[in-house]
Amino acid sequence: MNNGNEYEIKYKVLNLPNRVSFVPCGRIAVQKPNFLLMQAKIRREDALHYHAKGRPGKIQVVPTKEYDTQMDLSLAYSPGVAEPCLEIAKNPEDVYKYTAKGNLVAVISNGTAVLGLGDIGPEASKPVMEGKGLLFKIYADIDVFDIELNTKDVDEFVRTVKILEPTFGGVNLEDIKAPECFEIERRLREEMDIPVMHDDQHGTAIISAAALLNALELVNKKIEDIRIVVSGAGASAISCTKLYKALGVRADMIDMFDSKGHINQNRTDLDDMKKEFVSPRAYASLADAMVNADLFLGLSKANLVSQDMVRSMASDPMVFAMANPDPEITYPDAIAARPDVIMATGRSDYPNQVNNVLGFPYIFRGALDIRAREINEEMKLAAVRALADLTKKPVPDIVNLAYNTTNLAFGREYIIPKPVDPRLLTTVAPAVAKAAMDSGIAKFQITDWDAYATQLEKRLGQDNQISRVLINKARKDPKRVIFADAENVQVLRAAQQIRDEGIATPILLGDANKIQPIIEINQLDLEGIQIIDPKSPEQAKNMERFSELFFQKRQRKGVSRMEANKSMYYRNYFGAMMVETGEADALISGLTRNYPDTIRPALQIIGTEPGISKVAGMYMLLTRRGPVFLADTTVNFNPSVEDLVEITLLTAKAVENFNIKPRIALVTYSNFGSARDGEDAQKMSKAVQYLQKNHPDLIVDGEIQAHLAFDTALLRENYPFSKLAEDGANVLIFPNLSASNIAYNLLKEVGEYEAIGPVLLGIRKPVHVLQLGSSVREIVNMVAIAVVEAQMKIR
Repeated sequence: MNNGNEYEIKYKVLNLPNRVSFVPCGRIAVQKPNFLLMQAKIRREDALHYHAKGRPGKIQVVPTKEYDTQMDLSLAYSPGVAEPCLEIAKNPEDVYKYTAKGNLVAVISNGTAVLGLGDIGPEASKPVMEGKGLLFKIYADIDVFDIELNTKDVDEFVRTVKILEPTFGGVNLEDIKAPECFEIERRLREEMDIPVMHDDQHGTAIISAAALLNALELVNKKIEDIRIVVSGAGASAISCTKLYKALGVRADMIDMFDSKGHINQNRTDLDDMKKEFVSPRAYASLADAMVNADLFLGLSKANLVSQDMVRSMASDPMVFAMANPDPEITYPDAIAARPDVIMATGRSDYPNQVNNVLGFPYIFRGALDIRAREINEEMKLAAVRALADLTKKPVPDIVNLAYNTTNLAFGREYIIPKPVDPRLLTTVAPAVAKAAMDSGIAKFQITDWDAYATQLEKRLGQDNQISRVLINKARKDPKRVIFADAENVQVLRAAQQIRDEGIATPILLGDANKIQPIIEINQLDLEGIQIIDPKSPEQAKNMERFSELFFQKRQRKGVSRMEANKSMYYRNYFGAMMVETGEADALISGLTRNYPDTIRPALQIIGTEPGISKVAGMYMLLTRRGPVFLADTTVNFNPSVEDLVEITLLTAKAVENFNIKPRIALVTYSNFGSARDGEDAQKMSKAVQYLQKNHPDLIVDGEIQAHLAFDTALLRENYPFSKLAEDGANVLIFPNLSASNIAYNLLKEVGEYEAIGPVLLGIRKPVHVLQLGSSVREIVNMVAIAVVEAQMKIR
């Protein structure tokens, strides 16, 4: 996996009864390849910087109860803490009522089988275990302690985990080598009264089994009739095959290969796990076994399967090539060999990714919520069927948006759900919980399943979902993006990231003699990225051409030929002209220049969209309730009623482009005429009247105070007629620039929300202005928005 200084790695909350919870320090985890959402070349320096920056690591503990006063502290600790202690002593099950146990999972490893790195030891495995904890949190709101044990002795490992049972609601075993992992999991399941699962064994099994059920339906084959060939006999391969047997695959129709060949009756070197899969046949090679096979299951190593081997398989073959990072045969090669093949891999850049993140967060969520005594076969099978059934349902818009399509539907290239599907938590967790209850291992019974689904939706949150979707969509069709502030280390870091992740093709404007030292000092790799200096002799012809075009556009608006020539020496003018002439698709600027100096060239050269007289700035705040959009935050100082109408319509259109239904509140200090003496309240009211009359399909209301736009209970009680009474607002339109800018900055800093913006609305082609001091992450998000916008405008 290590290739010089690069690694092939695959990428992709707090209403609890206790006092502490656990939150990711970052948003993306460096994790096991078959878990993750994106694929990119990760440089050693980037990976180390990601884990070391700020607070080291990826998770932290935060309080969930008040702690500001002496009374708070007395309740949290002595003497108040004695009361829940006494209650738990009387009834040990009350530990779930008064502590974090019911939402706390231990991720435990001894570091003997870490990723593709092998036995690297417990300390070295800790970043992976923290990453697993991060995934638990962002996908299912489960808190995690990662525990790395310095032992290879099975008895010592089992005893250590067992005596930790009072602390945890569940145990996720991770990266433990075979065959010890089988014995450790078996004994802990038997001896502990909380759910225990070794995800390396069962995660891939559950996800691939769902894919198998759907593939069989598509090719009209019965599971009891198919013959399967398995390449690999490790923990995951054995678990997959066992689960397939539980679903109906016949034992005599399985041919498994380990590193020494076919597992058959002639082998005398088999352990107990492999003996279960002794075949009545004997094959000299994998190629021989694959003749007329219905399913190939690969969990071994890359490039073991040839096109001829795929051609030899039965009609409508199923090839699940899941070696990581590279499969036993690539998707293009398999499709070229057999157009009728149904193919699944562990890779995100091919259809049908078998991704463990589709399983473990939701399985543990369901198990914790009914206090399961174990994770049994019934729960695993319930997860399999829930995933299979979800694939056949209409796909949400946000999933289509993420994959740059409008018609993702059940078929040969979509046999398992996508990791970004927000329905996974509310589909898989209830199925798992119900199976536990039906099989008699639940200590808590759910009676109101609708209320449970609502609870899960609240846990899910949507704070970073839109960001992931935007980046995924941008990567489907990257565009050329100009950076006008290239002599800045943050911009250069962002340019490297967007190039490496395939988000966009960066073009840097600046002096290469100034940019190169910054690259070297910060050990960046920007090889191959184009650097353009408008003042250089090489750009003389472009300068002349751009100056003439600018003069033709502005000659009757006070710009002389000399001024046109001079303007092109400024990067914002030069970059805007590159976008206007089609030599680039978007412009990002503003980090080291003030806002008017950035948007003025765009307005003069590119202009506004047809029918638009005003431009506006919009910020997106990523919150637990979902994205909240604020406008106008950057351009119009004191908009008129007409301006407010246009700003509202521009913002609504932008929100709809994210596949989000805008629910718009025009906010001020008054509620529906309660204090309408001032100019702000009056103009907001008039703007609402116009919008409701002329755009009746738009969900818009006001004038209204900002807090009331979100408090639907209070709104229904006092103003039940409001269009926002049902779901509240997700768009706030402000009466002036001062109010909006203050609100945005307060929410961002005090509320600690991640912000994307300002997004410039109304420009004919994508031009966006960075906030002073923007982080690399904020720059990358802005680039993703610019790319997605360019994708839509170019159509």
